[in-house]
Formats: sequence, structure tokens, C-alpha cells
Amino acid sequence: MQCYNELTAPTAVSHSLSLPFLSASANNLVVAKTSLLQIFSLKSVLTDTNATSETSREAHKANTNGHKPSSAAPGFPQRGERVPTTKLVLIAQYELSGVVISLARVKILHSKSGGEALLVSLRDAKLSLVEWDPERYSISTISIHLYEQEDAQGNPWEPGVEDAVNYLSADPRSRCAALKFGVRRLAILPFYQPGDDLVMDDYDPDIDGEKQEPSPIDRRNSQPDQIQERTPYGASFVVSMLALDPSLLQPIHLAFLYEYQDPTFGILSTQIASTMSLLHERRDTVSFTVITLDLEQRASTTLLSINNLPYDLFQVVPVRLPVAGAILVGGNEVIHVDQAGKTNGVAVNEFAKISTSFALADQSDLQLRLEGCVIEQLGHDSTDLLIMTSDGELAIISFRIDGRSISGLTIRQVAEEDGGSVLLAGPSCASLVGRGRMFVGSEDADSVVLGWSRKVDKMKRQRSITDMRTSEDLDMSDLEEDMEDDDDLYAGTVSAEQTKETTSTSAASDQADDYRFRAHDHLENHGPIQSISLGRTPEVSVNRSIGGRNADLELLATSGRFRASGLTTFRRQIKPHILEQHLVPNIARFWTVSANTEDKTVEGLDNYLISSTGSSEEARSVVYSLASSGFEEVQDTDFEPDAGLTIDVGTLNNGSRIVQVMPSELRVFDADFGLAQIFPMTDEATGAEPKVVSSSFTDPYVLLVRDDESAMVLRVDESGDLDEVEQGDDLRKTGFRSGSLYEDSNDVFRLESEIEIEDDAGNVLMFLLTVGGGLQIFRLPSLEKCVYKADGLAFLPPFLTPEFWVRRSQAREDLTELLVAELGDASQKAPYLILRSSLNDFVIYQPYQSPVPATTDTSLHFLKTPMPFSTKTSLSDSYEDNDGSRMEPMRAIHDLIGYSVVYLPGDVPTLVIKSASSPPQLINVGERNARSFTAVNTNTCEKGFAYIDQSGSVSFAQLPADCHYHTGWVTRKIPFGEDVHAVDLHEPTATYVVGVSRKVDFKLPEDETHPEWAQE
Repeated sequence: MQCYNELTAPTAVSHSLSLPFLSASANNLVVAKTSLLQIFSLKSVLTDTNATSETSREAHKANTNGHKPSSAAPGFPQRGERVPTTKLVLIAQYELSGVVISLARVKILHSKSGGEALLVSLRDAKLSLVEWDPERYSISTISIHLYEQEDAQGNPWEPGVEDAVNYLSADPRSRCAALKFGVRRLAILPFYQPGDDLVMDDYDPDIDGEKQEPSPIDRRNSQPDQIQERTPYGASFVVSMLALDPSLLQPIHLAFLYEYQDPTFGILSTQIASTMSLLHERRDTVSFTVITLDLEQRASTTLLSINNLPYDLFQVVPVRLPVAGAILVGGNEVIHVDQAGKTNGVAVNEFAKISTSFALADQSDLQLRLEGCVIEQLGHDSTDLLIMTSDGELAIISFRIDGRSISGLTIRQVAEEDGGSVLLAGPSCASLVGRGRMFVGSEDADSVVLGWSRKVDKMKRQRSITDMRTSEDLDMSDLEEDMEDDDDLYAGTVSAEQTKETTSTSAASDQADDYRFRAHDHLENHGPIQSISLGRTPEVSVNRSIGGRNADLELLATSGRFRASGLTTFRRQIKPHILEQHLVPNIARFWTVSANTEDKTVEGLDNYLISSTGSSEEARSVVYSLASSGFEEVQDTDFEPDAGLTIDVGTLNNGSRIVQVMPSELRVFDADFGLAQIFPMTDEATGAEPKVVSSSFTDPYVLLVRDDESAMVLRVDESGDLDEVEQGDDLRKTGFRSGSLYEDSNDVFRLESEIEIEDDAGNVLMFLLTVGGGLQIFRLPSLEKCVYKADGLAFLPPFLTPEFWVRRSQAREDLTELLVAELGDASQKAPYLILRSSLNDFVIYQPYQSPVPATTDTSLHFLKTPMPFSTKTSLSDSYEDNDGSRMEPMRAIHDLIGYSVVYLPGDVPTLVIKSASSPPQLINVGERNARSFTAVNTNTCEKGFAYIDQSGSVSFAQLPADCHYHTGWVTRKIPFGEDVHAVDLHEPTATYVVGVSRKVDFKLPEDETHPEWAQE
């Protein structure tokens, strides 16, 4: 029985891969965090260098290293400069039943999305071939391959599959993939490609003439393996490495190489183990063998073999053109082997000359330790490679090219002022995600999107990047084109043809200060955790924080290694900073208003607060001014406090009209609360007086849902008066429970009305929840016919489509409220459909476009978002509206220190919060019975929120700026810059005790009995 559960999803990145996954032209990043698979897209935005993450990191390094960061180097972004920055946007994530050990990309013949497929290798010798299904907006498993047969086990004393080193490598041309499992077993999985023998059945038009189609009788009589395969792969087979080459007794590492006609891999192996203590007997025991595969005959041929290589080689890194060949990485050296078998090596520390007799160029002054390093090419057409060591150092490998051969290589370290210390700990993987961009995953620190540029005159590039990009959001393809042009002009990279024509040239970066590195984005990592302690947050006396009985409980854990080490606090509830409080007697709800008054100095600031007090019979509304002088009641206006209950307040006509929604009428005021219009709810045809129960504002429209289950849409004209929008039969004959307006400025829903609409109000959509639990969408201003209809919404299917309907008896959810609002941060925001049931449960749907088969059109579908945590809500917590039973509605808060969130009412208020690189999370705010959350933006409370606490006071607060919400917990990192090993709480003094260690210089004392100490 499983008695444990994860508190958070895995955060340490173990593997990454860049490929066109969602479509043939997409640029996606797939990240594996042990058992969690995440799919990202990349988005470029213009950011201010004052707000970028490297500023805080440099400040941290300045504190720990005792010097000030240098950001004024030539070619480096200056403070206040707006630069293009690449951000990660999460598309989807999936929990896997196993631990991922490798990822590989494969181009298959026919994929559902048109992009490439993904090979996922799990620990127990299992391969899964996965593709993207655009119709379901999810991954789809093509096949699963298991290699755990008993006959794969060799000698009984050999380690099992789960204990051996298993990994996956794929051919660059997607002709096959190889899974190394067990001690020396290799599983080959071939893939069909256009024009190869597996697909063409050895047909050659020059020899065989015109190919004739088989007759129906031939098709019926032919064997299944003679018919063109429907699957993208062929039959896999398992071979022993000893069958490939008898010298592969102890394989170390293998990888497929570039630019070979047939699938070819290079493999490091040894026939006898060696260690430092045995170097006098066993020296240079490693061999490098290049083997090509014949997939049709299931045979192999050894192309070359290089013996007597250093014993500490542990990895093969294939290199693309124009260099080609492979890099062999050891703990003390780097060796390049070209396709002809010519070798060039460099010793990177003083131990290389002790451990090997192999000819190496001496660069021992670098003092690099390459154990556990990651090497990646700096661009697909670059001749430079980037070394990222296990302690976060960066170094560049450059090649000296004479004609078509490599005459040598050099290594130079990246200086700290050039971003050489941007990585705080060692990487676990690296993937190129675009020109000048690389994702670097880590299990010991935050994973980063690493960007680099060359030393150029920045003024020459301002026009192409900044002046031509005035918007905050950049298109990725346009930005990539700009960066490609810049690199062509200034980077000086050498193409393959240029390299072949060059007689004696070096790679384009011979100077040590050629590259500038900076971090563009981060994926938060809380591991590895070595020690945890439970405690309570100390009370803050200056600014009282929201607190319930358990709001101050926290978990403190050590996290990270090396310079990324520190402490991380985990809390289940948000503790905002309370900035000010105002006592308003008997207040029930309130709203903030940003009106365009004549004396308004700053655009976007709220200048009024309207409160509603008392019950529906004795309701009273009051207007307060939010001026810098204080919280004051507004007098001498046309606003009538005793006019009745206020249901909602909003602004129209660009803030020049303030609308007060009441049960029986709407009152329209100008920006100074002079009465402009009263719009009654009386039906002139029948004389009925339906009452308003809810409303939704999107300039220039206001949606009203009334107690007779009818919906009404009003529009403000140029003079500021409200007029009713004419309705069609679909709207008049259907009963509705709730509705929401949303301006689809990015055309996410892609809904077009059959009636031609000539309107300058924008793409405003109206979402309505029918009494029967269906969804109807109208595109305003046309109310003649709905543009989208899904009657099965109440069944809460995982995929909501217009065609969805349950044939069998299935329980419906009693849905009572609907809200469409944006969730996200400053980098990426997207609309979500949020539903509420009569039991106060919440469901979130994400809209997406599904392709229509055999056409180029798309259809709007909705994907149900999993909710890991539920809100703490009971039916007793309801707000008495005009009907005495209506619960407090959900509210969208558009700018909460950059986040767009949704407030969910309940016993403990909850915020739905999302960042660009994480799914939506439900996080509680720590005070029970707090209500009426609304956004506030004033001089004293910038981009904050306000709410009514238990005492009835209106509290103005802000979210803590140093906290993160990616995991569903409220986390805060406390960097130490040195290794933190343990933490514990001393309860009598409410103090945490932290154990750390740091490296210090040490010299052995002088001792006559140990003269060798003097040489240490």
C-alpha cells in the first residue's frame, strides 16, 4: 500500500531536449524532472535590465564574493536598457510511472502534429515513443518497447537491468535509436524514413523500371511484413556488444555521430579496469571504436578503433559540421577525434600528465575539473563548444582548422565579468533552443535559459531590436530572424562551405573576451534537500501579516549545492504584507474604481472605493476617496447612499462613466459622481420587474443576469448613455444562471460570427452558463445567434467539445457560476474558463484550437486542468445578496505585482495563481472568513489588493515580492552562497540553527619527520 504522497512535484531537471514537437515549425523544449515530463514553448519579450534576474544574482555574488558586479562591459546590456529576453512558457506536464533516464528526438514518417516524435527511456529498460496529438492537446503514446526478458540477463552474478547504467542515443537522421541496458546489451529500434530501404523494399527505378502497384490478390496473399508498415518503426532487435566488436568488454559510453551515410555510433570501452592507484601497471586502457550499422541485415562494421586512450574518459560528445567528429571527455583532458581517426587533445589540469601518456597540448594552468561536466555546441553552425563544469564554471573550446582537417584545439575560460559565473552549480543537461540561446538544466541549482552575444557596438543593434520593436511582446520568429541577421553581421561564425575553402583559419572566436553570457529565465529548483525543520514564522511587528491559527506554520529546508546552496521556506498559505487598514462599520462588499477625473495625475491609479453595507433590506452604499491625503468619504455628489443594495460597480467609456449595478436599476455617473443616467430593469412589454443577480463589465459592454433566468447586454454610446443590445431567439428562449464578458484581444478563441460585424469595440465575447449546464458563447455586438455551443459542460468531461454528449446515465454537476479571466504573469497570460458548483467546488478549463480533419480550419475545444489541491470552503460561508442566498462571486484581479489571478471565495479565501512556466495553482490566503477581495492600485498600495478581514476592517495589502508560487506552495529562497548541510529549530528562542561549510586555504605545518609536506 502506498502510504506516502509528494508534497511538491519534482523540481530538479535531469534531462532536456529541444525539438519541433507541437508542429513542424514549432520550437519546443521537453524537460524531464525524474518522473515529471514538461513541454515548453519559447517566447521572447522585451525586458528592462533593471528587472532581469541576473541583476539579483550579481547582487548576490557581490555580497558573497566581496566585489561589485561589472555590468558596464562592452557588449553587455546596460542598466535601464530594454533587451530581448527568452522566456519559457509551459504547454503541458505529465506525471510518469517511472524515472526518466534519457530523452531523444526522432523524425517519423507521419505524425499527428507534423512535428517530430519523442523517445522516452525509463529506468527499467522501457522505451516509449510519444507524439503530440493536436486534437486532444496532449501527448499520445505510439508504442511501448520493453527489454526485460530473462534471456537478456547474462551471467547470474551480473547486475540486473535496474542496477546497470542504462541510457538512450538516437541517430541524428532518425534512422534508428539504441538503448544500452544491462552490462553490455544494446537494443536497436529502427525507424522508417523516406527513400530508405526499409520503406522502398530495395526498389531502384533505374534498375527495376517502373514500379507496378500490387493487385488485390497479391495484397491478400502477401505476408504482413511484406506490406508497407503502418507503424513508424520496424521490428527492434537486441544484440550483445561483444557481437559488434569483441573488444567491447566493458562499455563506458556511446553516442551516434553526425555526417555518416549509415547509422554510426562511437563508443568508449575498456577491457580492463584501472584507477589512480594502478596507473603504474594499467595506464591508458580506454579504446574508442566507431561502428556503423546495417539495419536491414542487422549487421555491423567497425570503421576505426583508437586504443591507448586515457583511463578517465567517460563521455562521447558528437560534434556537428563544420567540425564534425566527436569530443572525448575525461576528468583531466579533452580529446577530439575526426572522421579519419586523427586526434587532438588538451590537458586541462596538472593531473593529466600524471595519469596518461597520450599526447596532449598543455593547458594545465586552467585547473579545470571535468568530472560531471556538460558540453554543448554554441549553435548548429558554430565551431565553438561550451564547457559547463560541475561547479558552474564556463569555458570555450575553439578549433584550429587547416583546410578540411582539425590541426588543434584550445580552451579558454569565460571571465566572471563576461557571465562566467552565471551558473551557480553544475548542470545536468543542456539543449540548444535557438540562435544564441541554450537551456541548461541542473539538479543542484535553478535551471536557466542561457543566452550569449558577441562583443559588438550595441548602438548599431539598437534600431534592429529596440526601435523596431515598440511593443512589450515580441514574435519569436521575428526575433530569431533579427538575431540571425545580427549574428551574420557581427558573430563571424564559419559555415561548412567556408570552412572547407579555408586553408588555415581558426574558429571565429579566438579572443578570451569574445562571448558575453547572461541568464534569460529560470526554472525554480528546491533540491537537493539534505535537512528539513518544522517551525513557525516569527511575528512581524512593523507590518502585521494576515494570520490564522496555522498561517504561520512553515517548513524550512536546505536546498542547492555550491554557490546555489541556501535555505528554502515552504508555506501552504500566503502571508501578504498589510500596508494600511480602515474600519468601515457593517461593510459587506466593496469595489475600487479608476475614474478619469480632471485632477488625476497618474494613469491607472484607483481614486475611489465604493462600499456596500447592511442587509438587502437596510442596504447602504458609501463612496470613499483614495487620494494621497487618506481614506475619506466623498460628500456633495449625486451618489445616493440610501438608494439600495449595490451588487457590482464598474467603469465604461475609458473610465469616464461609473456604473452602479443595483437589483432594480443601473445608475450611471460621470467621473466626479454626477448622475448621468438611470436605467431601470422594468420590462416595458410585460411590466415585469426582474432583479439583477450578477453582472460583468468589459468596455463598452455590461452583461446582466437576472432572477428570471434572462440575460441582458447594455452598451455605452459615445455620449456615455447605456442602450440595450438587441437580442435574438437563442438568447431570449434560453435560461441562464451566470455569465462573463472577455475581450479576446489575442484571438485565442478564434470565434467568428456568421453575421458581418462592423464594430470598433474589439473582439468581445460573452460566455453564458445555461440552466441545463451548457455553455453558449456570443460575439458582441451580435446577439442573433451564438457562435459556440457545448451542452455537455455540466458533465465536466476531460475534453469539452460541441459534439460531446453522454449517452449513458451520468451524474451532472450543479454548476452555478462561470468566469472567463486571464491567468499568468508579465511574460505570458492566457484565458481560462473557471466554473463553480453548488457545493462550492471549482473546475478550470483551458481553451485550445483543435484541427479539423481534411481541412486547414480549427475548432475550439476545452481541456480540463487537473487541480492538485482543493479550496477550504463550506456552504455556510455565503454572501447574502438580494435574494438572500447567493454566494459571493469569483473575481478576476488583473495585476497583482505582475500576476493575473482569480479570487475564489470560501472559509479560507483562495487565489488561482499561475506563472508562465507552471500550471495554475490554488493557494490559500491565511485568514479565515476574509471576503470581498478586489484589486487596488494606489500610491501607497501599488499593484496590491484589498479585502475585509474578520474584524470588519478594509485591509490594503501586497503579495510578498520575494516569494514564488510555481509548486502550489509559497516558497522563498534565502541564498547563502556556501554549502548548507543542516538546519534545525531551537524552540525556546524561536531561532533556526544552520550548519554550513566553506573552503579555506590550508597549509600543512612544518614537520621534520614529514619533509614531503613542504611540497604540498
